Formats: sequence, structure tokens, C-alpha cells
Amino acid sequence: MTERSITGRIGENIACEYLIYKKYKILQRNYRKSFGEIDIIAKSMDGILVFLEVKTLSRDNQSDRTFTPEDNFTTHKRIKVNRICGFFAGEHPDMFNEEFGWRIDLIAVTLFGDGRSEVRHYENV
Repeated sequence: MTERSITGRIGENIACEYLIYKKYKILQRNYRKSFGEIDIIAKSMDGILVFLEVKTLSRDNQSDRTFTPEDNFTTHKRIKVNRICGFFAGEHPDMFNEEFGWRIDLIAVTLFGDGRSEVRHYENV
């Protein structure tokens, strides 16, 4: 595994812990098709099917805030994520209620050199 993929895996694990704490039910991780991937698929407490994109950045110096994990969620990435989520929802109509629908969230994780992490959750991106 590359350092980047290890950082990404750590961020996804932290995101899952955060979601469980927030009473989400994790349904699936790393759903892949040839045209994209969904990091986490979960159900919120109110029954909404939520697709979560996780962006992680490792930062040794906590005062360096010029670049954030959110900066990696580009327009191109949003289009790819939206496409794969629509595909998954069409393939699994039993997993969501038409009344509640589904949404795409972003979880940004910053890892600090001292072992701390910071999680920011953006709903319905």
C-alpha cells in the first residue's frame, strides 16, 4: 500500500467511527465499479440512505492551513460520485425510501502528527 492509500484508509476508519457515534448504520464500504467508487454507504438515524465521500489530509504542522481535505473534492470528483451513487440507488431501490430519498455527504478528516484528528461533516453536498 502507498502512503496515500494508508492515509485514506485511516481517514475512512475515523469517518466510520464518527458516523457510528452519530448513530448512522454503516451498510457498505468501498463500493466499486469501473467508473467510480463510493467510500461509505450508510443509513442516517432518520432513515435516509447516505453516500459518503471521505477526503483525508495528513498534516505534520497544525499551523499550516493553506490546503484542506475539502480542496480535494473537486467538481470532477463530485460528478463522478453523483454518477456512481445514482447507479447504486438504481441497482438497490429497496435500500431507500422514495419519501426520504438519498443524499451525498462529504467527510473531511485532518490527521495531525501528534495522533489527533479533526472531522468535518458536510451534508447534502
